[in-house]
Amino acid sequence: MSSTYNKHESKYFNTAQLMDEALLKLLEEKEYDYITISELCKKAGVNRSTFYLHYRGMDDLLKETLIYSNEKFNNYFKKLSLPDLRNAMKEKLIFICPEYLIPYLNYIKNNKKLFLIAKSKPELFNVNISTNEAEKNVIFPILERFNVPKNEMKFTAVFYMKGVEAVVLEWVKNDCKESIEYITNLIIKFVVTKD
Repeated sequence: MSSTYNKHESKYFNTAQLMDEALLKLLEEKEYDYITISELCKKAGVNRSTFYLHYRGMDDLLKETLIYSNEKFNNYFKKLSLPDLRNAMKEKLIFICPEYLIPYLNYIKNNKKLFLIAKSKPELFNVNISTNEAEKNVIFPILERFNVPKNEMKFTAVFYMKGVEAVVLEWVKNDCKESIEYITNLIIKFVVTKD
């Protein structure tokens, strides 16, 4: 699929969605490298020729499925009641807290194979899409309220985001055996300092 393809504007949106959902279901059953185009098409209920109308190969579909999955998560996350970052009291401006972490960890746990594939094939994905959105819409406005100098904001955001990501990656590699509550509390313990 070309990078200019926008499935939301395409008459092929329904087929693309079927393919994304089929890949997610197959990832629950087996490793990505063992999924064939034939079984994917069978699971999606589409012809093999239809697959090639949309995609050059499995990696194109995988890339689209990650974007599709991220969109679903971002839509869910937008429904959460977040404080007004510009006007809320400072004690309400904690972005590493259960309200943000629990939905994120649920999403990762439900899509752990996709998460691991994205981490193992960084050349295929712009995995910074969600990170950039989080920085722009949550982290930077909070850091502004705490008077963090502009030239330090990116470094501060990277420090927090990469730390959380590293803990989550270890958790996923361990097949998410620890509870979401345990991982949430662990991350908070690591990043929240006591006055």
